[in-house]
Amino acid sequence: MIPAPVLVTGATGFVGRSLCRLLVERGIPCRAAIRIPLAAPDLPTPVQSVVTGDIGPATDWSEALTEVEAVVHLAARVHHLKDDQPGLYRQVNTLGTLHLAGQAARAGVRRFVFLSSVKAVGESGHLTPDTPPTPADAYGRSKREAELGLRDLEARTGMEVVILRPPLVYGPGVRANFLRLLRLIDRGVPLPLASVDNRRSLLYVDNLADAILTCLAHPAAAGQTFYVSDGEPLSTPALIRHLAHALGRPARLVPFPPVLLRLAARLLGRGALADRLLGDLTVDDLPLRRTLTWTPPCSIEEGMARTARWYMQPGRPSGPF
Repeated sequence: MIPAPVLVTGATGFVGRSLCRLLVERGIPCRAAIRIPLAAPDLPTPVQSVVTGDIGPATDWSEALTEVEAVVHLAARVHHLKDDQPGLYRQVNTLGTLHLAGQAARAGVRRFVFLSSVKAVGESGHLTPDTPPTPADAYGRSKREAELGLRDLEARTGMEVVILRPPLVYGPGVRANFLRLLRLIDRGVPLPLASVDNRRSLLYVDNLADAILTCLAHPAAAGQTFYVSDGEPLSTPALIRHLAHALGRPARLVPFPPVLLRLAARLLGRGALADRLLGDLTVDDLPLRRTLTWTPPCSIEEGMARTARWYMQPGRPSGPF
């Protein structure tokens, strides 16, 4: 049974909207922490919203935490913002998280689910529970520091903490590079990626929401850190073929040496993007599946199809590549 009511931070974000919708569908009372007052927040009608302001080491969470038994902390300063300063990641993602968790423990919250990231551990290779964390940037370091602080808080207070490390999350409402890839495929742009032989773990947003609910409810989740994914990883060409099929478009894949693609990308200042398109990043999510008896409710094929339907609907997101 899920301890309720549940406070969700980042509730109006990409993952938060999916999670709040699922909580409502399951009949679980949900309270949404939002940064600023919104005339019509994009949330299901039964969800109560509480304005908390910016997240940081001085945020007042007292009203939001009243009579709450569980917290899902999704809100974060994300890694793709162009105006970021390294200190802001730590201010929000580390100190803000630990401040919220400390207030939650004092308010009697029983379980705290923290959405971390694979970037807290690394950005390439195959990540397992035994992989030593070596975050590559300020965003990843801020998430890793938050993980360590939460474990210390758990030991001191007894509040149950569950940490989830998702890879790339996609689905209706997705932005950034995944949305750009959808646009390129939809517009029939030839992509020189046919020769790429890599593996990337992905996660459909509703699968992540379902995993979060499982972590809220399952007794064995307490104190655990889990990777979570859709399952079998995809190569970049396979991902493009899945999306092209879902969009009803041809997959215009052109062979080109990956080593030259990397070189060209670095010369153009897009080395990080090349690493994501050409490199490997897979996660071992078997501990979550076995410990919590969890399987993703939505297949990769269906997740891609739902994402394509969202993209193709009237009023779809527009803009440059």
